[in-house]
Amino acid sequence: MATKYFDLSDHVAEGFWCLGHPLDDQRRELDDPWQFSVGEPAHFKGQIKLPLDLEGESRDYSHAAFGTPVVNAKLAALFQELAPHDVELIPVEVDDRAGPYFILNALRKFTCIDTEASAEVDYWSEEDGIPEKVGKLFSISDMRIDPSKVGDAKVFRPSEWRVALIVSEDIKSAMERAGVTGAVFEPVTGPTTFDPVRRAETKKRGDLWDQARIARHSVWRGLGDMADDLYIPPVVGGPWPGKRQGWKAMRHAEGRMLIVTDGLSDPFNDILDRPTAGFGLELAIETPEPLGEVWKSWPAHLLERVAYEVAEFEKLRVSLANGTLSMEVDGVGMPETLVTPEGRVAVLIGMETDSLPSRFTLPGGEVRLLTVKVLMPAELNWLLRQGKGAAAELIRRFKAAGETHFSRSWRQPVVS
Repeated sequence: MATKYFDLSDHVAEGFWCLGHPLDDQRRELDDPWQFSVGEPAHFKGQIKLPLDLEGESRDYSHAAFGTPVVNAKLAALFQELAPHDVELIPVEVDDRAGPYFILNALRKFTCIDTEASAEVDYWSEEDGIPEKVGKLFSISDMRIDPSKVGDAKVFRPSEWRVALIVSEDIKSAMERAGVTGAVFEPVTGPTTFDPVRRAETKKRGDLWDQARIARHSVWRGLGDMADDLYIPPVVGGPWPGKRQGWKAMRHAEGRMLIVTDGLSDPFNDILDRPTAGFGLELAIETPEPLGEVWKSWPAHLLERVAYEVAEFEKLRVSLANGTLSMEVDGVGMPETLVTPEGRVAVLIGMETDSLPSRFTLPGGEVRLLTVKVLMPAELNWLLRQGKGAAAELIRRFKAAGETHFSRSWRQPVVS
């Protein structure tokens, strides 16, 4: 009898902890956080720390940023016993939580996806503007693999879709017998669970999503040069409307770097009878500072954290609909000049500018493009002291000082 396999993912729900970007022993973000999700041995051998981006209940199995699998000692022992040659267990410290915890890194990968048996498969196209990705998988639903192509592996990643972590049925059964928390299993072998109606819905959902993506891409192309070296990897899952988190980077006027969210205005997954524009907004951060590798830069990480909060909490989106909004996010890995004594970084969302469009139109409706401006700690303190109406006064002072929506790692505060 052929072995059955399952896609192992984490259960995302309110009340559980949220683990952040892997850090080294100096709490600096690792240069290559994707190394734990590519089906190869990790190349970083030092002490790794994981910050708690959101406090909550721990689980036996969970994901940190970039889809990094994290397991506790009980689950680590199970994998060590059943699949010792398929995984490496990398010790990590999770802020103030008692361990031990481990990154579960799959060591094997196989070209094994059966696209004919999978429900819906989408590929990168030339319109996406990333030549090296044309023809590669962009998304896949109800994925199916060919078990004959994976040998005796019990834990591995598909080469074509490495965001998926695949485990064998005996691993799944052992986890269930052990009462493991936080794990979700989706079958990737056997008959597809999609019926013709569900398949048609998936096709419609993909068409609506493609319409929005292509229309947005046209807007982004008009804002600057989207060179290949500016590519920022998307993340599957999360609280965004299309359950996919994306970003675009481009060289804007006078060589400034502009980074935008690309998906907060995706159509909602559960509305198929008409185009929608998701949350009706996208976020943009612009800086005149040189950044090196953009996807590793502090503005990119800051935008990611702000976008997550905006997507997760409706009250923030309601506030943005009524004007500007100041908020704080975790300051791990941010320039020290921006971090408050409490370890936070503040931003002002929605400051107007003449250099970017404030609105654009998608098939699903109008979308606002809101700027994200990082604040100096002194400006945050001033805002907190002043109370209601302070954001408008801060913007007035920015304009009086010749300040714009640009974000910098250091500048003179406009308040004292």
